Amino acid sequence: MAGGADAGAGAGAEVPELVGVPLLGSLFDLKSDSLGTYLRAQHRHGDVVRVTAGPPGMRAELYCVFSPEGAQQVLASDSANFRKDNAFYQEVRDSFGNGLLTSQDEDYLRQRRLVQPLFTRRRVDGYAGAVAAETAAVITAWEEALDGVVDVSDEMTHLALRAVARILFGTDVEATADVVARCFPVITDYVLRRGYSPANIPRHWPTPGNRRAAAAMDELYGVCDKIIAERRGGAGADTSGQDGGVDGDGVEGGEGDGGDDLLTLLAAARSSDDKEFDASELRDQVLIFLLAGHETTATSLCFALHLLARHPEEQSRAREEISRVLGDRTPEAADLDRLPYLTRVLKEAMRLYPAAPVIGRKAVVETRIGEHTVPAGADVIVAPWVTHRHPEHWPDPERFDPERFTPEAEAARPRYAWFPFGGGPRACIGQHFSMLESVVALAMILRAYEFEALDTEVPVGAGITLRTDGPARCRVRRVDG
Repeated sequence: MAGGADAGAGAGAEVPELVGVPLLGSLFDLKSDSLGTYLRAQHRHGDVVRVTAGPPGMRAELYCVFSPEGAQQVLASDSANFRKDNAFYQEVRDSFGNGLLTSQDEDYLRQRRLVQPLFTRRRVDGYAGAVAAETAAVITAWEEALDGVVDVSDEMTHLALRAVARILFGTDVEATADVVARCFPVITDYVLRRGYSPANIPRHWPTPGNRRAAAAMDELYGVCDKIIAERRGGAGADTSGQDGGVDGDGVEGGEGDGGDDLLTLLAAARSSDDKEFDASELRDQVLIFLLAGHETTATSLCFALHLLARHPEEQSRAREEISRVLGDRTPEAADLDRLPYLTRVLKEAMRLYPAAPVIGRKAVVETRIGEHTVPAGADVIVAPWVTHRHPEHWPDPERFDPERFTPEAEAARPRYAWFPFGGGPRACIGQHFSMLESVVALAMILRAYEFEALDTEVPVGAGITLRTDGPARCRVRRVDG
């Protein structure tokens, strides 16, 4: 597909609009089922569709891009034309800080240079032991499950949070996991309400919603600041923006390469000009890692288990591979390449239930996408939820079929037919960690338990990440031997 800001700009065909109700457009459809609305837009009108919502004078207008080629253009080949300048990202920034997910321009480049060495494959592989330890604790706890029933959505959220908190904070995991579990839902719901509202009251007004969110942010920031100050040898939290001194000592019980947890490594990180993160920047990175590092992986684990619970033949095949490759030993990072079928199961779960179902950008210049022109200033979305179901690339798209991800099948599809980790220069820095964590956890859980789905359908919605809007209960039975 031809692209570029100058490639036929201004001469494209009119972008078709998804027709909604008079005056309000697709407002109610987006509020009740945004993912279904985007699917309907693609089925009716093709790969570039305009969706409007709200009354005149407060109307939002979204340019939706659904083809793999269009997604590649927005995220990669013409990524300079599309920025994270929309209202939603600003709300995330205001609540979770200006970390890698939300920063731009020089801030982003500096942060990426500082953080990138901490996410090399060799270093990330060193975190397999932490994931295995937290997974083993979940497996043991399920022996006490009432009637052998567990909600895999709740359980995988707990597991993923414990794992990322342990990797970030080492021995301080107990001090942080409970606070994050309590405060994150309050803050994320607040971000969603404000991010999708056509108008918001100031955050400092003392409304009940503002006060609840402020209290949750204060508690979350406080525990992070306390641990950061301890890592840097200070007596108390310093978020004034002044550079802190680095203690230099690793923390006892860390899980990373060289024995250090990720926070200690972040605190010690230096750029080529010998710059480091100040205390507030360090907290921003921690909050973003907590947000992106546990909610996304929890979604992938939840739906991989639930899909296998609904498909016993695929579950048996995955368990046979795990038993043959691992026997009784704990999985290691090197086992990712030795478990190709389990990896295909995970990829197919991420196709059907991408943790980031919709990705937003703001067009800063007029850009031609296919036959259509997206104007400067437009709010643009690409939607893995829709592209992962594109009928040209995914026959019978709602069917669960891990064989879609054989090497031959993957090579035959466009690069951006499957992009659960985004793409281009802003692709998720933690994608190898997410795959490592998911494969290690799935291998251990499936070796220990058989799953039978009790809730055969699990409703979902688009939050900051994909989230379940109902239980995902399974009956679990210990595997003999």
